[in-house]
Amino acid sequence: MKSGQLSVSSKRNMELIDITDDIKSLLTPAAVGTGLIHLYNPHTTAGLTINEGADPAVREDIIAGLSAFIPLHLPFKHAEGNSPAHLMASLIGSSLTLLVEDDRLVLGQWQRVFFCEFDGPRNRHILWRLATTL
Repeated sequence: MKSGQLSVSSKRNMELIDITDDIKSLLTPAAVGTGLIHLYNPHTTAGLTINEGADPAVREDIIAGLSAFIPLHLPFKHAEGNSPAHLMASLIGSSLTLLVEDDRLVLGQWQRVFFCEFDGPRNRHILWRLATTL
């Protein structure tokens, strides 16, 4: 079982960052064959998701939809002022498990893996663990 971490730097307050190629680069030297890669985001104001990567407008639409769904200016009690980011991260989720076959991620034609920043810009990291099947 191999493990490590990926670094991610956001440039905006809210953005979806495509990390698919970063994950794929973990598989090449590993010679996994068939197995699973688990990704875990240890940050409370960011998430991980799989969605369409062909049209960048989808990322913008996801952020716009979450922003419309979660009011950004309610009188939240959390003193730090980033309660909407905590709510968005809770909805999106903090981990993903992906299939690996023949040393390649199993994704649909349009699917990509995204780190979802809701309280940036920040430097973040994602923990990963690769498990091969016997």
